[in-house]
Amino acid sequence: MRRMSLLLASCAVFASAVVRTEPVAVQRTEGLVHGFLSLSSLDGTRLASGDLIQFARGRVVTSRLVFHFIDGSLHDETVDFRQAGQFEFVRDHLVQRGPSFPQPIDMTIDGATRTATVRYANDHGNAKTDSVQFDLPSYLTNGVLMTLLKNVKPTAPPKALSFIAATPKPQLVKLALSTLGEEPFSTAGVTRKAVHYQLKVEVGGLKGLVAPLVGKQPPDLHFWILPGDAPAFVKSEQQLYFGGPIWRIELANPVWPKTSRAFN
Repeated sequence: MRRMSLLLASCAVFASAVVRTEPVAVQRTEGLVHGFLSLSSLDGTRLASGDLIQFARGRVVTSRLVFHFIDGSLHDETVDFRQAGQFEFVRDHLVQRGPSFPQPIDMTIDGATRTATVRYANDHGNAKTDSVQFDLPSYLTNGVLMTLLKNVKPTAPPKALSFIAATPKPQLVKLALSTLGEEPFSTAGVTRKAVHYQLKVEVGGLKGLVAPLVGKQPPDLHFWILPGDAPAFVKSEQQLYFGGPIWRIELANPVWPKTSRAFN
């Protein structure tokens, strides 16, 4: 009985401590981008090569992040968003399949209908569809975390952001955002400093309270952003799926064949 009382008391504290999510103001508009990325394990083993492709049509920006894994797996996410005053979510489509992903998943989030639809295969290999309607904020962060973090003020970041976790039953969670200071790195021998952001996943309700007790609390996400007049993504360390390993995403350097000719 005492244990149950403590649990209920903890639930009350948890409910009262929920952090409201906030929009991110547009400091710099996005446009035409094609970036090359590398995905690896934390020990440096390369797992996949990636492309970040972005373009704008009118007021809507489309951003696509694709990782092609060495083992044939695919992570492919395309998001549409508007950037007028603050970033406004429109639509997101995520596909994950192959040996690197224990459960293939296809999730679409529609900002207009505030609906997340997940298509997946159950333990018996049967195709299933689960659709959930949320009270979604217009500033949902799925597919745009890299972009949003380039626009936050390191000295006064929003306290929390909204995100839908891609699970068989999609779930709206909060990402509590904090700044961990600056960390040095170098490019071509030149030392620079990146702002280190930490995002802690906060699952609401009783499920969120119990998750750490049963070892299912998702690990924190970490992003490094180069500040300045033209901020740039440098690195992230995060899960790409619930229960998965922490993977590192970094900018990839072009490598030319040794037989390439030099022209004067």
